[in-house]
Amino acid sequence: MAEQPHSRSLRTGRFSEPGRIYLVTSRLAQHRTDFADWRTGRLLVDELRAVEESGMADSLAWVVMPDHFHWLVALGTGSLCQTVQRVKSKTAIAVNKRAGLQGSLWQSGYHDTAVRHEEALLRCARYIIANPLRAGLVRRVGDYPLWDAVWLAHPE
Repeated sequence: MAEQPHSRSLRTGRFSEPGRIYLVTSRLAQHRTDFADWRTGRLLVDELRAVEESGMADSLAWVVMPDHFHWLVALGTGSLCQTVQRVKSKTAIAVNKRAGLQGSLWQSGYHDTAVRHEEALLRCARYIIANPLRAGLVRRVGDYPLWDAVWLAHPE
């Protein structure tokens, strides 16, 4: 029997710092592509915004791809683990309800990198926003419906 990854043990001893900025990536389970439908992807976007409204984190940039998401996030009141767990859990409930399914939506765990330098911040944001271009999903970033960044001016 193949050994399963120990994503939980990778987090042992890790420290998440309020105010610290992290680049987070998480994938859907079993080659699922639920977010290829932008309406389903909006369920994840809604949860990213709910986490922000709760004070757990501030979203700096994000993109929802068909099978994963990237999120540049500044921690607020929650730990990184709690924040990502909430996003994944609530999104799984909403997606499964919409699709009439049960079971795992996400792969266990997630990948995170602390952004330690100001110059790395914009590089990470550009990487996130350009993801649909690199994947060949659109020809222009503005044509992709599931991304945002705080550096954009939003009409009130």
